[in-house]
Amino acid sequence: MKTLLLDGSRQGQEELGSVRQVLVNELEGMGWTVDLVPLREIEIHDCLGCFDCWVKTPGICIIDDEGRDVTRALVQSDLVIFLTPVTFGGYSSELKKALDRSIGLLSPFFARIDGEVHHQPRYEHYPRLLGVGVLAEPDPESERIFKTLVKRNAINLYAPAHAAGVIVGEPGDAEISATVRALLTAVGVEE
Repeated sequence: MKTLLLDGSRQGQEELGSVRQVLVNELEGMGWTVDLVPLREIEIHDCLGCFDCWVKTPGICIIDDEGRDVTRALVQSDLVIFLTPVTFGGYSSELKKALDRSIGLLSPFFARIDGEVHHQPRYEHYPRLLGVGVLAEPDPESERIFKTLVKRNAINLYAPAHAAGVIVGEPGDAEISATVRALLTAVGVEE
């Protein structure tokens, strides 16, 4: 099984390094392959909002940079993990930029899902989605917003399963491992 781990940390955010390593260790220990993408180290331009990925080059962004590779890897994975510092309940700017560029994974046409209007899927397979946020100190409102954001992205990306959690402060590896295992179980990842 294939995992894409999108690391949305910014320079100097060492607290995400421990979480990232635990995620990789847990998944590899279960026999999963992990493609780790530190987003701050690759070139992804901002989405132009031109919608050419819907009308001119269906499914492919017209901007020829590593954003295309991230989007391709996303739809070809069985599990995608968003690892990010939580910023006002949202994703880091690096992760948000990568997600904005993945809009071509959906069709420009609409469908009703549980009484809401969403874009139709473009492909038959979409990955499970796991959001792992990191906060320096407790902030229940930011945690709630983060979990809601992951849930809404899971609906939009037709994820067959999703889970989200926030790691607060500077817990030790054992506590991080316990949290990560619980989140992986919640999203349906097993050995």
